[in-house]
Amino acid sequence: MAERILMVDDEREIGDLVRVYLENEGFIVEVFVDGARALARIEDAAAPPFDLALLDVMLPGVDGFALCRKIREHHTYPVIMLTAKGEEVDRVTGLTLGADDYVVKPFLPLELVARVKAQLRRYKTYSASGASDTRRGEVLTYAGLVLDVPAHACTLNERPLALTPTEFSILRILLEAEGAVVSARDLYCKIFGDAYYENGSGSITVHIRHLREKLGDSFDDPTYIKTVWGCGYKIER
Repeated sequence: MAERILMVDDEREIGDLVRVYLENEGFIVEVFVDGARALARIEDAAAPPFDLALLDVMLPGVDGFALCRKIREHHTYPVIMLTAKGEEVDRVTGLTLGADDYVVKPFLPLELVARVKAQLRRYKTYSASGASDTRRGEVLTYAGLVLDVPAHACTLNERPLALTPTEFSILRILLEAEGAVVSARDLYCKIFGDAYYENGSGSITVHIRHLREKLGDSFDDPTYIKTVWGCGYKIER
């Protein structure tokens, strides 16, 4: 069955262009130019569910941040934010609210399609409950942190942690590395599997920051995710 994409951008020309490229790849695309109408569609339990959302940050009325926040209240499907060039604060805010990636305007339609496909591949793997996992049944643990890979569940000192698929993937990769340093580039490419690291390099930093907040990790002396300056990140085993 074809995946259904939500596209919200107040510039109709951009929405229509993205629709053409995505539909040519076999996706079903619903385009909205109004944040309030998109919000009503997101909350419509009787309508077919989405598999991914593309949200412009700057929308009249209900903006992209509010839409991302509403999606994350009930859904785990990927969210890609569309941000203006140079607006680093928008990217950080979107990722903190639970977005998985961002694309800077103006963007190449083919790059956006590649990112959509990468996010959907990752999400399918995440949602498969380990069915395609060669390390099926594995539970990764460290200092009160328990990552149940096939169940895609995480607890810290027996308290459940609500992780996004990207955050879960980062923790899993670092725990499986068994103390070895993993660079931001390797984390990004292992999770998203595309060739656009340079445009998305900052997203790993924000995801790590958000993970540390959930883990209660201090920046200066973290218990879990340690930064090896100039190299990457690691979790001691």
